[in-house]
Order: sequence, then C-alpha cells, then structure tokens
Amino acid sequence: MRQLHQKTYEAADAGALHHKGRNADEWLVAIDLDGTTIDEGGQASPAVRAELRRIGQAGHHLLIATGRSQATTLTVLEHIEVRPEYLVCSNGAVILQRNADAAGGYRRLRTMGFDASAVLEAVRVHLPNAHIAVEDELGSYRYTHPFPPATTEAKEAQSIVPFEALLKGNTLRVVVAEPGCDVSEFRMTVERMNLTGVTCSFGWTAWIDIAAEGITKAAAAEEVRAVLGFCHDRVLAVGDGFNDIELLEWAGAHGRGVAMGHAPRALLTVATETTGTLKEDGLAQVLASL
Repeated sequence: MRQLHQKTYEAADAGALHHKGRNADEWLVAIDLDGTTIDEGGQASPAVRAELRRIGQAGHHLLIATGRSQATTLTVLEHIEVRPEYLVCSNGAVILQRNADAAGGYRRLRTMGFDASAVLEAVRVHLPNAHIAVEDELGSYRYTHPFPPATTEAKEAQSIVPFEALLKGNTLRVVVAEPGCDVSEFRMTVERMNLTGVTCSFGWTAWIDIAAEGITKAAAAEEVRAVLGFCHDRVLAVGDGFNDIELLEWAGAHGRGVAMGHAPRALLTVATETTGTLKEDGLAQVLASL
C-alpha cells in the first residue's frame, strides 16, 4: 500500500543464481498444490506421485507454486515425496531454495513485504466480522481468530492477538476470511473497499489473500525461470484456482497453461489447455504428456 519493501538475492547467492543452459527437451513444470496436486485431506493420488517422480527422472524441473505458507508447503512435500530446487509460497511473496543446512531443508531466497496497515484498517471497517491472519517477513503469523491448520500453520502454533497487534512491522500477506458468508456478497464487499497498490487473490470460499502490488505466483515463477535459463516456450503450468490466473497466462503466452477440469470459468478462459479434474488425476494426465 504505502511503501513496498523488498529483500532481493544477496551477493552470497550469486553462485547459485548464475544463468544455466538447458537441454532443449527439458521443461520447467510449475504446479499448484491444493486442488491440483492434493485433495482436501492433503493427499495426492498414486498416479500423481508416480508422474512427479517420473518427470524428475526424465530431467524436467519441477517448481511448486502455491498459496500455502512455507511450513504447510513443506509438510505436503513429505507426502508427495518430491524435493524441488525452488518453491514459490504465499502466492509469490516467498521464494525458497533447497538447502541441506537450512531448517526443513529450504532457505528463504527472496521475500517481498509491504506496509499493510491501510489494508487492515479497511478490512476492519468493511468486514468487521472477518477472521484475519497476517504473515510477516520471517514467516510467522498473527491471527484475530483460529484458521484452518492446512492453510497457514498448525492450530496449536497459532498466536491469537488483538487487531492492533496485526499492524506492527512489514507484512508478506494479509489473509481475510469470513466463515459462513456468501461468496458473492464477500467479493462485492471487497470490491467496494477499492483497495489500490496491492494484489488480491480470491479463494473458492469467502477468502482473500492480499499481498504487495505485483506479487503473484507468475511473477515469482518468472524469476525462477530466468535463473534456471529456461526458454519461455519450455514452461508448463497447471492450476485450478483464481490465484493461478496470472500463472497460466504467463505459461501459456509461449508455453502451456493448463487448467484443471474443475477450475472456475475465469481460469478456464485464460488457459491454453484443460485437463481432467482432481478426481480424474488431471495433473497426472498432463505430466504424462512430457
């Protein structure tokens, strides 16, 4: 909103970030997690897990691009049994790189935060019953109410604080949810707030993620693509939600932007391809084409 704060690649990272030549047959495969790779219970099908292993063995480069926090993303990786070199978390506000010496096996390579105080005040006025979570630049959360543990962090780790405590420091993202609220009514209320200078990503329910302006999965994935040296026509992205719109537009501009069969019309419209639904192992179908 008022000021954008950026942490960029440090000089010490230069060796890890040099431009790499790629084999012409390799693809950068960017995949969403929830609704694309895993179901509501956090499970990936045997077919999906098998294809994820196969594309790695075939020399393709997997990139996880998710709205999940770092902590909840890492728990999914344990289940699907993949360890990509790079992860995009919090809808693009965080890029992680695999590092054996770091906690959880990944270190924060880049974060992008902003002053969210004006956004939070607007939410308090227009959505007084909303549940709010704020993720800071270190990956810690503060909450006004408990949140589903799969989205941010385990319930026992959630710190419930007064609204005023949310205003302290810089923010990676603000998560706003209103349980029981009609989705259409929630969206109209958010639109009436007329938020500027930020990026808003709606969920399937009365839920919205708010990040710094320009922060999307696509923007972060483009950073990773440039570092790895992939051509734009060797990029494949697969997603199923509103927060995947920019990602599929980015991939589909020269490569392949694939929407899951159960995706909303807004995503199907920008996709270059459509695959099966989650229950139909749509992701496995796409990966099998590589």
